[in-house]
Amino acid sequence: MEIGVMNGLRNGGKCFDHVGQFGLNVCQLVSWDSSLATKEIAETVVKESKKTKVRVCAMWAGVPGPAKWNFVEGPSTLGLVPPEFRWPRIEALKKWADFAAMIKSPAIITHCGFIPENPTDTNYPGVIVAIRDVADHCKKLGIEFWFETGQETPVTVLRTIERVGTGNLGINLDPANLILYGKGNPIDSLDVFGKYVRNIHVKDGFYPVNGDNLGHEVKVGDGKVRFPEFLKKLKEIGFKGELIIEREISGDQQVKDIRETVDNLKKWLAKI
Repeated sequence: MEIGVMNGLRNGGKCFDHVGQFGLNVCQLVSWDSSLATKEIAETVVKESKKTKVRVCAMWAGVPGPAKWNFVEGPSTLGLVPPEFRWPRIEALKKWADFAAMIKSPAIITHCGFIPENPTDTNYPGVIVAIRDVADHCKKLGIEFWFETGQETPVTVLRTIERVGTGNLGINLDPANLILYGKGNPIDSLDVFGKYVRNIHVKDGFYPVNGDNLGHEVKVGDGKVRFPEFLKKLKEIGFKGELIIEREISGDQQVKDIRETVDNLKKWLAKI
């Protein structure tokens, strides 16, 4: 379980400085701007990766269009669920998959959206077709497609993986997101879909306190994830992927919190 951090993709050299300042050697690249998914930028990423010895364990792929991170507007704006935004998002994800293949990343990751809990929902078949379209494209490139957890219950993610059935699907488990969206307990979620978990977002938070807005993200260790127990369960199920720290604030406090999280993860891992 190697410790890493989220790292924004940018056009230019020194693209892994954010990773290096924490003494880490692995990251997930992340971008919402698919215009950056070019051969030229891919070549720069490969060059800088070799130079800095920072490995990209996945490409977190953002998509165009509106994105409202709440319970009221989220279902109609996020991921591949809203039909009106589906096609350009499929195309963006395929572009990111091409980019991931160029930089030798094993997978792309994205939020698929508020996938219907009810498998007989009339929108569900279209969501399955859309995910399969992207996953098939990834498969042809020799990479995987990973679901970022959050908007769906664990059993919905499991069912969708089974329905899509391309054989190259996985999960980027963000334990905080399960809590922030009120969708489940991250430790127990491993009983449902643990065999599909490929990466972890190391993030923490609290459950929602009203029906409109997500719960509140906090520094790792201060929320409801219970990381020592969570890490122990990951080890028990044989997880050997990366632990990618994600602190969704900016500035000096973000840097401070990430450093503290690196130290805490090392302590927690040493005890399991």
